Amino acid sequence: MNTKCLSEKMAGFMERSSWIRKMFEEGARLKKEHGADKVCDFSLGNPDLPPPEAFNQALIEAASSKEPGIHAYMPNAGIPWVRDEVAKQVSKDHQVEVTGQDVIMTCGAAGGLNIIFKAILNPGDEVIVPRPYFVEYGFYTDNHLGKLVPVDSRGDFSLDLNAIEKAITEKTKAILINSPNNPSGIIYSEETIEKLARLLEEKGQEADSTIFLISDEPYRKIVFTGNQVPPLMSFYKDTIVTTSFSKDLSIPGERIGYVAVHPEIQEKEALLGAMTLANRILGFVNAPALMQRVVAKVVAEKVDTSIYERRRDLFANILEKAGLEFTMPQGAFYFFPKSPTADETVFVRALQKELILTVPGSGFGLPGYIRIAFCVDDEIIKRSEEGFKKAVESL
Repeated sequence: MNTKCLSEKMAGFMERSSWIRKMFEEGARLKKEHGADKVCDFSLGNPDLPPPEAFNQALIEAASSKEPGIHAYMPNAGIPWVRDEVAKQVSKDHQVEVTGQDVIMTCGAAGGLNIIFKAILNPGDEVIVPRPYFVEYGFYTDNHLGKLVPVDSRGDFSLDLNAIEKAITEKTKAILINSPNNPSGIIYSEETIEKLARLLEEKGQEADSTIFLISDEPYRKIVFTGNQVPPLMSFYKDTIVTTSFSKDLSIPGERIGYVAVHPEIQEKEALLGAMTLANRILGFVNAPALMQRVVAKVVAEKVDTSIYERRRDLFANILEKAGLEFTMPQGAFYFFPKSPTADETVFVRALQKELILTVPGSGFGLPGYIRIAFCVDDEIIKRSEEGFKKAVESL
């Protein structure tokens, strides 16, 4: 690809994200060559379940409204009554009394992370993230001249607090976590979160500065039997939560989410003001007006997660039969099994020969693994069984 017309940074970014692009292009080629019904595409985390019926009804109601100004600009932080409704759910999730004034409506969690980083990062400030992690985090921090600092997790992908402690420097501005995690499906335990909170308090006091805990939570409601996501705000007052409705309502293309801050967070008014301004000057302006009204009516709803759980169990059986080593996902809709080859791209290519599309773990900061998205029809999962066996045997 000729990149002479591009900035050096963007050319480099395109190279770093090339595997995801390659898998998309390879999927299109294989489907054209062999037929879409022959290809098992587990490359993208694009939820396939229909939105809850309550969402459809709320959408019809909002779209049918003839209320004056329904499509007009609103305060950059969002429609006030919508923020009030969202705050009720945040209060329930995090067991802290949050008000609408503590909430900013955003263009998804991606928009949320960008306004957070725009508000808090100075050039060279560091954001620690446990690996594996969502591929875009590095790009988001770079957008605002920050530096992403990946740290190792434990063997089961749970937080390694010693590694986090060693990574904290005078430039550390935040710890970014994602639970349930993309790509591992792990949920960080309440005990671990409590210990992380104590660590951040101690380090913040030593440096006389604030270390924010940023929680990216688009999978909070996609949790499987026997698991739950801890209420982070109840453990640490300098917590900022961002999430989207993309996964729990199956509406990723609508780009709607929010940021919420702990009511006792440091310099709250200034922080909220900076993020609200960032919403505007980054070009988001405000979250989509129609979608704000819709999600406010269904903020407690979610898709039928038992379907994802059934698919998880079905896939686990297939991976076991193929002889692959993996940690059982506790939430979200991904597996992150260990590759049978040190270079996981070799395994990814072997799977491609069997018309199975996955993504190398190096794209998520952890080589030697692959990501499998199981937000696809059960029949596609079943169809992949022989392909996984053959790919492993071929290596």
